[in-house]
Order: sequence, then structure tokens, then C-alpha cells
Amino acid sequence: MPVAERDGLKVWQRRTRGATLTRWAAWLVFLLVFLYCWQQISERTLWIFVLDSHKQAWDLGVRMTPPRWTYIGDLWGPLWDTLNIATLGTVLAILMATPLAFLAAKNTTPHPLIRQVALILIVASRSINTLIWAILFVVLFGPGVVAGVLAITLRSVGFIGKLLYESIEEISPSPVEAIRAVGGTPPQVLTYGIFPQVFPAFVGISVFRWDINIRESTIVGLVGAGGIGLQLDASVNSLLWSQVSLILLIVFILVLFSEWLSATIRKAVT
Repeated sequence: MPVAERDGLKVWQRRTRGATLTRWAAWLVFLLVFLYCWQQISERTLWIFVLDSHKQAWDLGVRMTPPRWTYIGDLWGPLWDTLNIATLGTVLAILMATPLAFLAAKNTTPHPLIRQVALILIVASRSINTLIWAILFVVLFGPGVVAGVLAITLRSVGFIGKLLYESIEEISPSPVEAIRAVGGTPPQVLTYGIFPQVFPAFVGISVFRWDINIRESTIVGLVGAGGIGLQLDASVNSLLWSQVSLILLIVFILVLFSEWLSATIRKAVT
């Protein structure tokens, strides 16, 4: 039953026959679509492996325990590469996304056509997954850290640009109008009227994206784009499961550290 407001009080009302039939028809369509999708998935699934998965998981867990602690000395270099990929990728993305955000925001763009171009670039960056970017750059530049940095950069531009231009559009117009009223130039309006209002959001978005990039930089190595993912891929292919468990543990600790650091910075700024 829907709720209506009458004299400030909530009043329950019985649905009309048409509304009830529409509601049940929508649920029926949803159920039919779900059953059709489930049928398609079932036809392409080898259920014998699914039913046996708990045994495989137990066997894999036994082979991964205990971690091969002596292997940790070989992980410091790849771990450092992972941090560099995430950090450099984030910095480059900030440098590229910040002007795009100001061009995409309604209240700072110089022309509607320029705004549409900026929005297209932001959407294009967000529409392609990091691993796909990594594969493309590995083909162009060869395996290594450069491909990872560029993949992280182009994926992050859309994320940072979208959130930042939305923050710019939500600023209060009063400081901007006051600076313009006393003869402020466009750079002065930007520096003293707009940027101070979006600075907390700018820092929060940047640090949050760096936190995400720490996670993503651990997997770009699976396609040859550098970082600790290279060791993870090599260990999996060699069936060295004790090394795999150690790498996963190191990645987990790294992600926890990045989460704590980003939360601390955001709290300090906001």
C-alpha cells in the first residue's frame, strides 16, 4: 500500500487494481528474465567442477599452508614497483583530470562544446578497465612498470575528473561573485573563489583514488605491466602455492596500510 501525505500525517491508501496488476507484471517479467539468464548460464557451466569445488578449495588451502616465508626477500623489489605504479599513476591522473574537471563543470567551462568534449574524455577513461589499458600498453611499450603506470593513469582520469567536476558544480557562488565584483581576474577567481571550496573534496578524491590504485596495481602484473602481480602470475603458473599465499598475505597487508593512510589523510583534511 502506498503512503500519502495529508495534513502532515501519513495516510495508508489501497492500491488501485491497475497499479497492483502492473506491480505483479513487473515481478513476473523479472522472474522470467532471471530464469532465462540462469538457463543460459547453466548450459555453459560444467556443474561437475562446481559440485567438486569444496574439495578443490580444501586441497588448495592445504598446499598454500604454511606460506614460504623465505621467499619474502624476493618480493621487496616488486612491492616497491607496485607502490610506484599506484603513486605515479595517481599523480599523473590528477594532473590530467584537474583541468578536465574545470572544463567539464557547468560553472567553470568556457564553452558548452568544450564541456561536451571534456565529458566524453572522462567517460572514455572510465569505460575501459585497468587490465584492458594494461594489455594495450604492454603491446605498445612492452612489459614493465611504464605500462602499469599509464594503465593506472588513464583509468584514474575518468574517476577523478567525474567526482571533481561534480564538486566544482556544487560550490557556493557567493565568493566567486564577490571576487568578480571587486574586479578579480579569472585566475584570481579560480585561486581564491573556487579552489578553496573544492580543496577538501580534491584531496579526498585523490587519496581515495590512490587507495584504489594500490589494489589495482597489484593485478596489472598479471598481464605483464609490472609490480607484484608478475610474481603472483609466475607462482600460480608454477603451482608454487606456498609462494602464492605469501604474496596474497603481503598484498592484504599493503591494502590495509593504504586504507589506514587514506582514511587518516581524508579525516585530517575534512
